[in-house]
Amino acid sequence: MKSMDQRKVLHPSECPSELPEEAQIGIQLFNEGKFFEAHEHLELAWRAESSLKRYLYIGILQAGVAYYHIQRRNYRGALKVIARSRRWLNLLPQWCGGVNIGKLREDLDHVEKEVRRLGPLGLDRFDENLFCQLEIRS
Repeated sequence: MKSMDQRKVLHPSECPSELPEEAQIGIQLFNEGKFFEAHEHLELAWRAESSLKRYLYIGILQAGVAYYHIQRRNYRGALKVIARSRRWLNLLPQWCGGVNIGKLREDLDHVEKEVRRLGPLGLDRFDENLFCQLEIRS
């Protein structure tokens, strides 16, 4: 796989016009707060896609993993995976595959800010209402 510096930003025309079933299931599970289960389906979509469209699935998958780490009170893991998710999501346009990626980036910013504010010993007080659903347009 190319280093992050060599990856190109996805043009809106390169985004999937229709999401594969595994991605749709993964997004539904993400929106239900079932981040571990969402990971499994988004990973299948990611591995099946050889084009740059895979950035979409990886970015959402990593956001869900970050949220899962927060639920498990894993401060370092959460921050590490938020950064990883952001690197993938920053390669996508505002909307990709019918998903509002710009909003997801903003949501991750709010989540990261709260994680840092609470610190490693305060994640038990994290308000999971900050885990916003993915905004989908048909």
